[in-house]
Amino acid sequence: MEIVTKIQDILKQNNLTITCAESCTGGLIASEITSISGSSSIFRGSIVTYCNEIKEQELDVKKETMIKYGVVSCEVVEQMLDGVLSKFDASIAIAVSGVAGPNGGTKDKPVGTVVIGVKGIKGIQNIKVYHFKGSRIKVQQQSKDMAFRVVYDELLKKF
Repeated sequence: MEIVTKIQDILKQNNLTITCAESCTGGLIASEITSISGSSSIFRGSIVTYCNEIKEQELDVKKETMIKYGVVSCEVVEQMLDGVLSKFDASIAIAVSGVAGPNGGTKDKPVGTVVIGVKGIKGIQNIKVYHFKGSRIKVQQQSKDMAFRVVYDELLKKF
């Protein structure tokens, strides 16, 4: 929670806003942001695009991209970032897509594979694949925590 407060302080000091597009985290990121009083000044909104059709319909993720690279890919997460930035007119976005488990993993993308992306003003862009261990809830929690770490690190570099 402390890192989220620090993120909010940087955003407030620089008159910036944040949004997110979540898949495997199911709204955990948005929930933690809004659990802090005063978040309405920096948080524009979010969307949970748990199924592919909603990613396509609400965030303009291309079906061809999902087919070619898979839903858990840097390419899809980048399109999620672009879509949510546009939809909510925010300064910075977080997007997450992954395999929380215990089912759904493959040889190439085992359970715990999560793509986390951050994109925004001043050229902020960081999209990477992570491999987390543990139960479904632990994978979701680690994904949320890493998303905040990435946002914080990117904000520190630019502001």
